[in-house]
Amino acid sequence: MSAPIVFSNARMVLADEVVLGALSVANGRIEALGSGATASGTFDLEGDYLFPGLVEVHTDNLERHLMPRPKVQWAEMPALLAHDAEVAAAGITTVFDALGVGEADPESLRGSTWDTLLDVLDGCIESDLLRADHHLHVRCELPAPNTIELFEPFRRHPRLSMISLMDHTPGQRQWENIEVARIYYTGKKGWSDDKFDRRVCEAVSLQTRYAEPHRRHFVEHCRVHGIALASHDDTTVAHVEQAHAEGASMSEFPTTLAAARAARERGLANIMGGPNVVRGGSHSGNVAAAELARQGLLNILSSDYVPGSLMSAVMRLVDEGICTLPEAVAMVSRAPARAAGLHDRGSLEPGLRADLVQVRITTLADGARHPVVRGVWRQGRRVI
Repeated sequence: MSAPIVFSNARMVLADEVVLGALSVANGRIEALGSGATASGTFDLEGDYLFPGLVEVHTDNLERHLMPRPKVQWAEMPALLAHDAEVAAAGITTVFDALGVGEADPESLRGSTWDTLLDVLDGCIESDLLRADHHLHVRCELPAPNTIELFEPFRRHPRLSMISLMDHTPGQRQWENIEVARIYYTGKKGWSDDKFDRRVCEAVSLQTRYAEPHRRHFVEHCRVHGIALASHDDTTVAHVEQAHAEGASMSEFPTTLAAARAARERGLANIMGGPNVVRGGSHSGNVAAAELARQGLLNILSSDYVPGSLMSAVMRLVDEGICTLPEAVAMVSRAPARAAGLHDRGSLEPGLRADLVQVRITTLADGARHPVVRGVWRQGRRVI
């Protein structure tokens, strides 16, 4: 039995309120909470906020480190360690590394195998080199011919905790506006206009041939193995109804208010991107995350492609009067943990994992408030 660790003079963000007090940790779990200022503790937070560790269910950040520029691949271990350090510094103590499978282009990450990365991940976990608790979220591109083949290394992996079903065929879902899709693929992926036009011509044929059989395959895999299932870029009520019938627990980035409302009515948790909140809208021209929050339809925030966006989005929702601080913090902690089936974390409650983040709010010259992460603990051990 290790001696308790006490966090004193902390503004603890609980489920329904913020309480000034102390929190004690023993053997990696929260032992007790008490209210009121205290004279001393192992860590005197000096009035800073104490958040539960953030739970990130969808981040492309590891892929970004593995391919920092189009066609430029980085070595797996330094990429993983840099990604891990970045997410931990953003207050994320549990991360679902989103890795895409299925792509006709062999030069893309999602068109190649993930075997080496998984070996590196296993080795780093075994050697206790990582700050955050890493899980795998496999994003399956349904119309791609090689999706099932590229999924094989994940099939029995113990860290596989979530699968999302994607269909990025231009002209529907996220890419209803094909010209917006063109900007994305030519800008981020470095495609020429000619390559984009060729791929658009091929896309419908691939979707017709592969999307539904691949969808059935992955839905059944999730059902048999108890893996959390998410739909992706739902645009219509029919999209949501299909996902609900298949057992999905989450709707990632619904593109319309109608789809988000249908998901909420059927018990699916709506996930939207932190960058969408911070930027004031979707880069694809779809529904704004803040609008869903105003309508009471936003359950979970994901950092998507900017790990630090979670903290910034929390403050933006609070400062705009859309959510209380406990409500906004729940979107990045308790709600994603519950949706992913992780019931041992996500809240400041006795008995749960002592995944904790010390946050100080600073006011910038323009009057905007910004959250600064000053300390991160995973299971009671300081990692930042």
